[in-house]
Parts: sequence; C-alpha cells; structure tokens
Amino acid sequence: MKTKTLLHLFIMGTMFYSLSCDETKNDEDVPPVNDSVEIMENPIISETFFQVPSPGEMLSFIKMVGGKGNKNISFLNSPENAKNYNDPFSKAINFGIYSTDLSYCSIFEIGAEAIKYFKIVKQTGDQIGVSSAVNPEVLKRIEKNLSSPDSLSVIADEIYFSSFETLENNKQGPTLALMVAGGWIESLYIATQIAKYEEGNIVIERLADQKYTLENLMEFIKKYNSDENVKKVESDFQSLLDEYNKLNETEVSSQIKKDKKINVFEGGKKLNMSKEQFEAIRSKIAEIRNKYININVTK
Repeated sequence: MKTKTLLHLFIMGTMFYSLSCDETKNDEDVPPVNDSVEIMENPIISETFFQVPSPGEMLSFIKMVGGKGNKNISFLNSPENAKNYNDPFSKAINFGIYSTDLSYCSIFEIGAEAIKYFKIVKQTGDQIGVSSAVNPEVLKRIEKNLSSPDSLSVIADEIYFSSFETLENNKQGPTLALMVAGGWIESLYIATQIAKYEEGNIVIERLADQKYTLENLMEFIKKYNSDENVKKVESDFQSLLDEYNKLNETEVSSQIKKDKKINVFEGGKKLNMSKEQFEAIRSKIAEIRNKYININVTK
C-alpha cells in the first residue's frame, strides 16, 4: 500500500518484526529468549532514522508469511569476499550487506552461520569506525543464544542500529549512506530470491510497496551525494526506481485482507506488480547487488 510518511514506514516495519517474533515464540520446539538479551527501553532515535528501514524488517515479513523453513545460504555474500574490500566504498556498502546476511541467518535460525557473519561484520565494522557497536561481548551473546532465533534477531538488529547511531554521531554521513544502501539492497535481493510470484500474494504486494521505501531512501542518500561513491549508488538506485515507476497504481476500498496468520488493513492506493514487472525488478536488484559484492573480486 502507498506509504506517505517516514514514521509510518518505521512503525510498520517494527510491527511486522514483532509479529514475526510472536509467531516464533508460539512454536513448541523453539526455546524462549535468553535472559542475556537486553533491549534498550529508551533508544535515541534521530529524525534521520525514520528514513531508513532495518535489514531485518523485510526478512521477518518473508518468514512470517511462508518462508520460515528456509535454510538456503547460497545467495548470501560469501565471507571469503571480505578480504577483497580494500577501499572505503566497498567496506561501507558491504558492511551493510553483511549485516543483512547476519540478520538473515538469525531470523531463519541458522546459528552456526550467524557466528561466521558476525565475525565478518565485526571485522568490517572495525574498518569503518563502528567497533564500539560490534564488540566481543556481542559474540558471547550470540554463542549463548544459538538455539534462540528471537534472541539472535534482536542482537542482529541491535548491531545495525548501534552502527547507524555511531556513524551519525561521528558525522560520517557518506559512510552511513553506503551502509544503509548496502543493507537495504541486500534485504531486497534475499527477498526476491526467496519469493515466488503469485498474483495477489501479500509478499509480492510488500515487494511492490518497496517503491515508497526506495523513494524515501533516495531522499536520505541525496543528502550525501556530494561524495562520489554515494553519487554512484544514487544512480544505481535511480535505475531501480525507474523499474518501480512502471508499476500501476489503483484505488482500493478499505478492507481487512487475511493472508495465513496475519490480517492486513488495505485502503487508499495499491501498487500492482505483474509477473514480468516482478522479474524485471528482481533482475535489476540482482544486478546492483552483485556489482557491489564483486568489487575487486577476482573471478
């Protein structure tokens, strides 16, 4: 559905994440969240924060509506590629990408891989100046919570949000923009690798709605486009927005739509995505994302 405000984007994403956690907690074979996981009661959230989505939001949504049993890691960015990221651009954007891969492993209950990706996130984070957000104590928490996907998901999001705040407080705007761009494009890449097109499917509708997230994200990126690397990302994302702009928008009456375990309120405007448009957007996302992870990688 059409999203107008940045605050609404954040609230909806957080709500989807919470619903996903609630569903997981109801599974009898999943242990409760370990007490070692602490959630900040009064986080400092800047105005800028509302402009960007958490990498875990889309993945939690995908899991909630049907991808729960997925354990495929073949499409993640290989930890082996990290040694090739030697410049500020590749380090920053792949920090965002690896943070999303960590979130993916956490949400889909792939604990052993979560440790691998945490180590890469820490290594890359140290290089871009967010070592305080990715410290050894976090690894201990991950190791203690390998059997608790709820806990791992919380930890993964904490790392992302803490890194965001650190970069913003340190006035590292271009690095922050690249991190956010990398995290977002990776979440969309993973989602489109998992999702199967089906007309009227709520996952496809959610992917269509990412047009509005992308528009807001580009407004954020433009703040730092005096930086050459950020300018390149802006151009890449504009090419994706061009594909999204081909979607048709229609008016729909207010209603409650049921899809598996969730109810979704619909009303106002709706974006319609055909199978051909889905494939075109999926292809463009893959093109952009693969360009970022293959920087300096020898084939």
